[in-house]
Amino acid sequence: MSINPSESKIWGDLFSTDEMRELFSDRAQLQLMLDVEAALARVQARLGLVPAQLAETITRAARVENLDLARIAASTAKVGYPVVSLVRELGRVAGEQAARYIHLGATTQDILDTALSLQIRAALDLIRADIVALAHGFARLIHRYRATPLAGRTHLQQAVPITFGFKCAVWATPFIAHVDRLDAVSKRACVVQFGGAAGTLAALGVQGPAVMDALAGELGLNAPPIPWHVVRDGLAETACLAGLISGSLGKFAVDVVLMAQTEVAEVAEPYEQGRGGSSTMPQKRNPVACEYIIAATRGVHALVPAMLSAIAQEHERSAGLWQSEALALPQCLALTAGALRQARSVVDGLQVDESRMRANLAADLGLIMAEALSAALVPKLGRAAAHQIVSRLCGIAVKSRRDLADVLRNDPEVARCLSAREIEQALEPGSYLGSAMLFADRVAQRVEGLR
Repeated sequence: MSINPSESKIWGDLFSTDEMRELFSDRAQLQLMLDVEAALARVQARLGLVPAQLAETITRAARVENLDLARIAASTAKVGYPVVSLVRELGRVAGEQAARYIHLGATTQDILDTALSLQIRAALDLIRADIVALAHGFARLIHRYRATPLAGRTHLQQAVPITFGFKCAVWATPFIAHVDRLDAVSKRACVVQFGGAAGTLAALGVQGPAVMDALAGELGLNAPPIPWHVVRDGLAETACLAGLISGSLGKFAVDVVLMAQTEVAEVAEPYEQGRGGSSTMPQKRNPVACEYIIAATRGVHALVPAMLSAIAQEHERSAGLWQSEALALPQCLALTAGALRQARSVVDGLQVDESRMRANLAADLGLIMAEALSAALVPKLGRAAAHQIVSRLCGIAVKSRRDLADVLRNDPEVARCLSAREIEQALEPGSYLGSAMLFADRVAQRVEGLR
């Protein structure tokens, strides 16, 4: 295993995705930095600061395959950042005359932060696409199982009946909001960085703000009101969003793991020969996808505080906190992407056992219908008296290990209030679903509007 399992040749696909790994690879980052340098030369050419022909030369030279990566690595280890050597390498390829105009008015952090903004934009696009696909997968389950009765559980105990479609709608709901959050965060986090030495752009005189705004337009990023060298809330918000998304994935995964327990067995991860197998127990089908969703969630939640602590940076340029973001933010996004991809595979192939759901509704002596019985008695006896009677009857059922229906049939107090038909109806799970199907339909309708 490599130090970072999401980049491991063996473990990598369990923790992340090829697309996210490529986006945060060395070559991709260097290419984005070159894209920023080339865009800077082009906009400065339009503003008369760089000869147009030399800006074209810089743009043609700004390809990662033109660079000596060994030189960049050696320089980075010495300087602390790759930008100095990258600019030198770009100048070598573009030629001495063009080299004079590369990186004009910029500082190292401008290039690194703007490249990071481009990476975040691409990462959020990848995550957004997977969230929308996952939500539509939930919607398919909602439609199929909207009326399938299922034991609702509170405090890990059976409570009242719900439907499996309702449960799927609960899983889907936060992802509708996450799409809105992604779109909002993208506007705040995908921002150009161009401030020069201390954020004033003094080296460019009065043209500094015009260069900053033009660079934003050239790269398709938003322009800030002021350079944000030490204003890191947008990046921290991105990490927090990854924490929210992974948390919602973790809730789904925990539920599936619990429902897949042998004693419950209401759902199972998609079947594939050997999937979730054990080295010693041939019968095992471990919920491996959900296990890695849970692991990724814990990882993201452990990293978010590092991004929050990096907000309080010193003066006009940080000494260490800025650098610490590189340890946390890419991994937050990589793990979230991996968890999303695992969740999609589970939802798209989820095995649902409706017969087991029905059996589990009756597994606890019918006590799951106690609230329904109490509600049927309220018009005759009032809430307090009805609750007291049903509580007494449930106690008899538990102590004698008799089904609640059998206890009811032999209770004169209940017989005076309810007919046999009314008792039968009160004990039918499908008749006590409240607005479960309506709520499920409402969520499905909202999901269908996601694009």
